[in-house]
Amino acid sequence: MITGIHHVAIHTAQFDRMREFYERAFGFVAITEPGGWSNSPEIDRAIGVSGSAARTVMMRAGRVCMEIFEYGSPPSREGAPLRPNDRGYTHFAVDVTDLDAVYDELVEAGMRFGDNQAISEGGIRAIYGYDPDGNVIEIQQLAPDHPYHLDNIRHAGQSG
Repeated sequence: MITGIHHVAIHTAQFDRMREFYERAFGFVAITEPGGWSNSPEIDRAIGVSGSAARTVMMRAGRVCMEIFEYGSPPSREGAPLRPNDRGYTHFAVDVTDLDAVYDELVEAGMRFGDNQAISEGGIRAIYGYDPDGNVIEIQQLAPDHPYHLDNIRHAGQSG
């Protein structure tokens, strides 16, 4: 039985910068000491990458975790981060109760936003921004009666 999504993982070339950003911008706190691995055939098999080595930390904010990685080996393919319309995992969304206040806090913490204008449609107010590596983060505020509101999805899909 699936009980929920446990964490989002981000790979960065600047481990300390990203950890500090997510602590400052979103209030994530480390729930493990920073660690890592190298020369581990077991991990290489699990992730499907030979000769891997990385630093990592697991962080938590509320009931959501984030794992930050900095791989030292093998070299990653360089390029721009995925855009919202690219295939693959393109963003994660943070649910808030006051989008305007959180927006101001995130700008102060160093998050960048496109045209700085939230959209409002169908009970959703949202704006997309970028962490220091350019990963896309959606900030959303849902109307209390919206079917996606966290208080309402608990019973979604249940019959009877």
